[in-house]
Amino acid sequence: MMECAVEQIRPAGAVTDPHGRGISYSCRVSTHEDHPPRDRRTRRADVARLAGVSPATVSFVLNRTAGQTISDETRQRVLQAAAELDYRPNRAAQGLRQGRSATIGFVSHDIDFGVFAAAAIKGAHEASVRHGNLLVLVNTGGSNRQAAQLVGELLDRQADALIFAVAGTRSVTLPDDAARVPTVLLNCFVPGDPFPTILPDEVRGGREATQALLDLGHRDIAYLTGTASVWATKARLRGFREALRGAGLDPRRSTVLSGNYHADSGYELSRKLLQRSPRPTAIMCGNDRMAFGALLALLEAGVRVPEDISVMGYDDQFELAAEIHPALSTVRLPYDAMGRLAAEQLAAGGPALQGGRTVVHCPLVLRASTAPPAGGPAGA
Repeated sequence: MMECAVEQIRPAGAVTDPHGRGISYSCRVSTHEDHPPRDRRTRRADVARLAGVSPATVSFVLNRTAGQTISDETRQRVLQAAAELDYRPNRAAQGLRQGRSATIGFVSHDIDFGVFAAAAIKGAHEASVRHGNLLVLVNTGGSNRQAAQLVGELLDRQADALIFAVAGTRSVTLPDDAARVPTVLLNCFVPGDPFPTILPDEVRGGREATQALLDLGHRDIAYLTGTASVWATKARLRGFREALRGAGLDPRRSTVLSGNYHADSGYELSRKLLQRSPRPTAIMCGNDRMAFGALLALLEAGVRVPEDISVMGYDDQFELAAEIHPALSTVRLPYDAMGRLAAEQLAAGGPALQGGRTVVHCPLVLRASTAPPAGGPAGA
């Protein structure tokens, strides 16, 4: 850009301002040879011209191409020129040249976008953006027919990869078209695990929740499970029994009652427990909603939590576990970390996309609903 300034002072006798001074005129002349016309989209060549580099260098810098030796000074010059010209690469053109669109389809195979989907999407989005990918969300409403249609439409729009996700861990029927691109299964699985599959480590979660109660001194622990046929229920119950055996206790002597993952079953099952003698010193619950029902039943019966009976939940449900009184000890389902890992695997490619399962740790969250049993450990 070339700029010059011309200042003209009018001679004596010319028009003056009210203070008797000659009026000063100033003008600035600019040439915009380095800037594109306002009605034309900025091109890579425009950025190269302004930065004083080749178009290839602009491409290397903006695409973060590995293996190129570019000085920091040149890199900054290119970035500054791109910002000044408000340059945005033509992703469609890049996709045609490179055979990819930098787009990942996130398929939520549920009735609606729930808490699980929100957390998993957040994690997947953060990782996708970090790797220069865009996450496109669709929801199947839980319909296999809709899933097949939406997966086909995503691929018609040149999606490079898919994340296929459900809320409750279960087996799914994957649309055939999903095999056309790299696909990661999130919180679900298919027989034989031919696709990379990411699941919560429910066995370890159940084991660590039980171990936390054992470490507090509890030996009489009742377990109110969720729906008996559900994959997560079976895995958490397995962890519960492993922890008891590890403490030298016989799991067959522990009370295990099946519920339905809703607060009403936690309430009703806890009322049954209170009719037994002796009462358990701690109650493990299938999830936080069942734990909430258990707390209501205990409150109605005048049983103090955790002074008389400790209560352990599961899920660390948003706007529930930490908000009720007493705040609920629980196990957090790592949906955000799972979504992040799915996007990371797709970005890494290669061996990261081999079939098989990856389990993600479910961290223990201790709050006010658990404490040592009154009078110390049973049998102490």
